[in-house]
Amino acid sequence: MIITSWAFSRWMALIYLAAFWSLGVQILGLIGHHGILPAGDFLRYVGQAEGAGRFWVAPTLCWFDHSDGFLLFLCWGGAGLSILLLLGVMPALTAFLLWLFYLSLTVAGQDFLGFQWDNLLLEAGFLLIFLVPRGFSIQFKPSVRPSIVIVWLLRWLLFRLMFESGMIKLLSGDTNWSHLTALTYHYWTQPLPNMISWYANQLPLWFQKLSCAVLFIIEILVPFFIFCGRRGRLIAFFGITGLQVLIILTGNYCFFNLLAISLCLTLLEDEHLIFLRGKNSSVIASVAKQSFKKIATSLSAPRNDIITQREIFYKIVTGLVAAFVLTVSLSLMADSFAHLPLPKPVEKLLTAVGPLRSINNYGLFAVMTTQRNEIILEGSNDGENWLAYEFRYKPGNVDQAPRWAMPHQPRLDWQMWFAALGNWRENQWLMALMVRLLQGEPSVINLLATNPFPDHPPKYIQATFWEYHFTDFKTKGPHGPWWRREIKGLYCPTLSLQQFTPYDSGR
Repeated sequence: MIITSWAFSRWMALIYLAAFWSLGVQILGLIGHHGILPAGDFLRYVGQAEGAGRFWVAPTLCWFDHSDGFLLFLCWGGAGLSILLLLGVMPALTAFLLWLFYLSLTVAGQDFLGFQWDNLLLEAGFLLIFLVPRGFSIQFKPSVRPSIVIVWLLRWLLFRLMFESGMIKLLSGDTNWSHLTALTYHYWTQPLPNMISWYANQLPLWFQKLSCAVLFIIEILVPFFIFCGRRGRLIAFFGITGLQVLIILTGNYCFFNLLAISLCLTLLEDEHLIFLRGKNSSVIASVAKQSFKKIATSLSAPRNDIITQREIFYKIVTGLVAAFVLTVSLSLMADSFAHLPLPKPVEKLLTAVGPLRSINNYGLFAVMTTQRNEIILEGSNDGENWLAYEFRYKPGNVDQAPRWAMPHQPRLDWQMWFAALGNWRENQWLMALMVRLLQGEPSVINLLATNPFPDHPPKYIQATFWEYHFTDFKTKGPHGPWWRREIKGLYCPTLSLQQFTPYDSGR
């Protein structure tokens, strides 16, 4: 497991880098001082409501500073730490700081950082702290044998991620899943389709049903192979990794699927990674041989009492972490699937550790969305002629091909998808977005693809509600539209900044 744990930690470093970079280019518009949901306003509210308990209810470094500069420091500092982890510089300390920085941003990010992959990154990142080499040296080459307990906790996390994702669909009662027709809707109703999503949607019904059945097999049955020896884990690796690659090809889920693939690496043995030929193969084999030789030498060499005591202490800490993770994760599964009453001490434990977001439940698309509604924001100076704001990735212009985004997550685009599932009263952040556009706030406008009012902001802004569908081969042709749409009306009252009250545009 020396090389595989080394590969896992480097993959995690790249995922952290993508996550922090993605946030860095958006953070001011989302939660900056003049952003949609300013972090400072949120923290003041929590502080007033929770008093001294605010530090645990909302664990974030932003309590000490929530300025725009500090938010950027957390993002780009996290990116820098990711590079240090990639280079093996003080791995344990670096991994801890990465987890702390990302937790701080996740808590301060409110609605924009409440996604399952954010929690999954925190959970995998928490375990990474105990997997990587300790000490303050540079550990670039694979040379330290990891704790097998932590390796199995990562495998357990992968099992939960897949099994819970499958079971939540099966137990939801949604007939689209039980009748295997969910994928006939998925490709065009998912939050951010890409170009291949359009072509996947054109596949025949029998293929969509077969794909859905295979999905259930991989999510519910294949994870049990994780506990079936080396050959079983190899089967699980190829099955789960293959599914993640297909999801990457047909959707934009930022670093979520890459993170799942990184967990799949823990299913491999070192010899499984020595698959290249020629010089590369000899280099990897040489590294592995030197690593094994170093470990054998260290095991046979006499050790002083200080080293022994440190190892005993580390094993005790690892054991406590394992007991803690298993207790909380099993309790969450029992509560989610079996609805079993939990002992009060366990309930208190779940409540206590919840704010850390480092042991979670998982499962997307429990109920398949069968209709795609889109909110189009429009501005006007006279209440009669309206110009639309285009987003970078979410559907708007029907002639615009669905774009690739991953591993970047355009968080505002994602939130617009969720807002379209409800009403404006449930999404007050959208009202804040409209006000920022009326103010012409640059950090918010930078989150969009176009600004139809470059000289001065509009006097009025409204949100129209549309129903979207993918077109077919006949309609699209070589130069036709990718989407067809039909207007459904206004999503919310039209706003005027001068009065800051709903304005009747007469539409």
